[in-house]
Amino acid sequence: MEEKQAGRSHKLVVNNRKTSLVTGVLDVLSFDLNEILLETEQGMLMVKGSDLHVNRLSLEKGEVDLAGTIDSMSYSEVHAPGRQSANILSKLFR
Repeated sequence: MEEKQAGRSHKLVVNNRKTSLVTGVLDVLSFDLNEILLETEQGMLMVKGSDLHVNRLSLEKGEVDLAGTIDSMSYSEVHAPGRQSANILSKLFR
């Protein structure tokens, strides 16, 4: 938990639904013309639209510039594999 707090801040700026700047990006998991999936400091970010492009990517700075027609952006939580099962076991053996 402390590792996330010490990480980069996350910011999302959308200009006229045509361009977007995203900071606090940890990884680009997938992208095509209709969908881009980013792992950010605040969870998974799904960008949907048409004619989407990654114009600039700097993982050292944690920045991504997107272009295209943006229809929607949605977040989901990141769940580390195995972490949930560890929590269940710790609750059983209290």
